[in-house]
Formats: sequence, structure tokens, C-alpha cells
Amino acid sequence: MTSTHQPTGPSVRTRRILAATASVGAAVVLTAAIAQASDFAAGHPPANGTHGTTAMGSATAKPVRLLTNAQGTNAQGMDAQPMTQSSSMDSSMDSSMQSSSMRQPRFTFRTIDDAADPTFNQLLGITNRGRIVGYFGSGADAAHPNKGFQVRFPYGQNNFQNENFPGSVQTQVVGINNNNVTVGFWVDGDGANFGFVERGGTFRSVSNPATPAQGQFNQLLGVNDYGVAVGFFNDAAGAAHGYTFDTRTGQFAGVVLPVAADSVTATGIADDGTVSGFYTTNKVTSGFVLRHGHFQRLSFGGGTNTQALGINDGHEVVGSYVDAAGAMHGFLWSGNRGLTRIDDPNAAAGTVVNGLNNRGQLVGFYVDAAGNTNGFLAGRRS
Repeated sequence: MTSTHQPTGPSVRTRRILAATASVGAAVVLTAAIAQASDFAAGHPPANGTHGTTAMGSATAKPVRLLTNAQGTNAQGMDAQPMTQSSSMDSSMDSSMQSSSMRQPRFTFRTIDDAADPTFNQLLGITNRGRIVGYFGSGADAAHPNKGFQVRFPYGQNNFQNENFPGSVQTQVVGINNNNVTVGFWVDGDGANFGFVERGGTFRSVSNPATPAQGQFNQLLGVNDYGVAVGFFNDAAGAAHGYTFDTRTGQFAGVVLPVAADSVTATGIADDGTVSGFYTTNKVTSGFVLRHGHFQRLSFGGGTNTQALGINDGHEVVGSYVDAAGAMHGFLWSGNRGLTRIDDPNAAAGTVVNGLNNRGQLVGFYVDAAGNTNGFLAGRRS
């Protein structure tokens, strides 16, 4: 359903995830892509192509300047056109376009952190009933490992529940569907990254068979209600390769784009099979939406680093981009409504939107003035 978020893939944005070595992934990876592309260490492990993290134990957070806008900014630029079989629609918009239009939905924001580590939290996925997954701990050292969790409404400390792969050194829970099946990745004592699926308290480790024996790096970043998950693995050169994984049959399939790409990270999947993600070509990272062979490129801000991190069944897409001034912003995009910039009002150094549900609720994280990374839940005001 969503990257169910994000961050923090391949070597780009917030590759929203957790790479315990020195790649890019989600906890440490999920944001790795982002961290690498914009020096914003948000929290997933960075490998050479991950979803949204920073390399565990090796990356230092460098906050990105952010122009905050508590209500969100709707950037009216080039209108997205319907995707056709051979089309590669570029939804690029520059920063001047983003500031020119102020027609936008208003959002309410709520910070939600696990008190187990108030200095670092990321919210990455959310169900239609409001159950949220994520993790706490920056992974910067042994005292702050990535530890996964779920949290339910009303989101008090008593509503948090730990979720960690058995025997893991670090875990990031990145995606959840409406059947409460979760996906993410875990790190062993040697720093290898493995995807996982959890259903009803039973965990299954997942590694794409094309993954090199040395330098194991797999992450699952999203899952739909039919149990089809998406993620990526890194090859021997560190390039990311996106794939789908059917959690019921165990079948893998590559996510292949109709454009040249040095790395590809799949981050979210809708129930109809539409996939979100991002790819890198010549050190430029762009988001994408791929629907039954129809491809759409997403590139916002300065046009050098856009990552699509989650998608819902209405094909609304969330993620992050870096503007021309080097500031990182979250975004909400759809083919009908275009781009809406999302900045948490408490953010001082960057906002990332990593997941969303079909009710329009968004989850992600931001860096505050004290340098702490905080999770947030946002919803449209009526």
C-alpha cells in the first residue's frame, strides 16, 4: 500500500532505510538515499541505492536547510498528463513555480515519538485504521540501534509495541497493509541487511536470490493488501535493483523501468499493482510511478533529488525532494492535483513523508532545531 515510508534505496534520497555497513537502505537506509543526495541523514541505511536510510554506524547526520510552511504549499506547475504505454512524462517543477501558487489543502501535524529514544524516531507506514509502523534509534552507535515498533491510536506511550526480527542487531519496520502484515529489514552482527515479512507474530527473512553472497543487502519497503511486497537488493557494485515479492507464493519479479537507470529502488505498491519508487541516472535521482508498463517520472525542486516513497490505492504519492537552495521537503502528489509541498511546522532541517493511507493521512519524520529526528502524523483539515 505505501512504502508503508519511508525516510529511510539505491544511492539516492532518503533511501528510506537501514544499512548496517556502508550502503544505503531504510532506517539507516530509508534515508540513505536522501542522506547521500542531500547530506540529510534521515534514517534508513544508505547503500548504493536504497530507500531511505543512512549507513548504520558510519553516517553522520547533516541537517538540510528547510523553508518551513506549516500548511503545505501546492506547487502548480506542469500538469501531469495521463500515462500512455510508451510515455515518460516528466512532472518537473522548479522552486519559482512552487512559491507562485498558494492554493493548497491545510494540514494538521502531530509529533509522535517513542520515549525509548526521544532523539530519533521515524514513522514510515500507516493503515486505514491508523496503525503506524516505524522505528527509533539513529543506528549511529551501539547505544542507539534501530529498533522497530508499531503504535496505535491514541498514540500514547502505552500504545507502542516493539517489533524486531528475532536475533537481529537492528530492525526497521517500514511498511504495513490493512491486514496488519508488516515488512522491513533487519541487520545481523556482520552488518548484512535482510528483508522480512511479519504476519500474526511469525517472521520470515527475505533475500532476493540474485543478491551476491558477499555484502548481503536486501530491504522490503512496502506491501499491499494482497500480500505483494516491494523492495530492492544491492549488486556487487552497490547498485540497487527493485523487485516485487509475493509473500504468499515466495515469487520474486524485477521492477524494470523503460528508461536508462544506474539503480532502481521500489518503495510502495497499490492494490492494483502500481509501484512507486526512485531511480538514479548519472547521479540524478528521480521518483517514478509504474503502472502496468506505463511510466511517469517525478522530479521536483532543483531536479537533482526526488524520491517517491509511498503510494495509496488512489495513486496519491508521497516522498521527498531537495530544492534549488539545498533544502529538503516532503511532498504529496497525484496526477489530478499535482504537487503539494509538505513541511512539518516544527522542522528546522528537513521533512520527509514516507507513507500514507487511503484516508489521506501522512506519516514521516523531520529534524527539529535541537537536531533531533521526530516522527509525525499529518491529516487534511476539513
